[in-house]
Amino acid sequence: QVQLVESGGGLVQVGGSLRLSCAASGGTFNKYVMGWFRQAPGKEREFVAAISFSGSSTYYANSVKGRFTISRDNAKNTLYLQMNSLEPRDTAVYYCAAATTWRSTPTSRGDYDYWGQGTQVTVSS
Repeated sequence: QVQLVESGGGLVQVGGSLRLSCAASGGTFNKYVMGWFRQAPGKEREFVAAISFSGSSTYYANSVKGRFTISRDNAKNTLYLQMNSLEPRDTAVYYCAAATTWRSTPTSRGDYDYWGQGTQVTVSS
């Protein structure tokens, strides 16, 4: 069973950048598909991005495509989310998640078995 811990959140101005990290332990990291989700106050948790076991395939929500980049370092058991051109609508708690199967559209929360506790990202105008 893998444990996930996010870090890197904070307060940033509109147009700024942040890089989130998710450290994994207790499992074989490269055997998991990894994803990022986010949840804004009063809203459901939504898919942001996903990356395949080796990192060769990625998938993004339309709302972040071209601004966010998901990556992973299997040697360091770490997942990343580089967020550029941040907007107030990106304000949310960001969660990393792990799944055992890569799907053509890896956007469903139900496909992910393990979750971190989340890190807050606030974009100020």
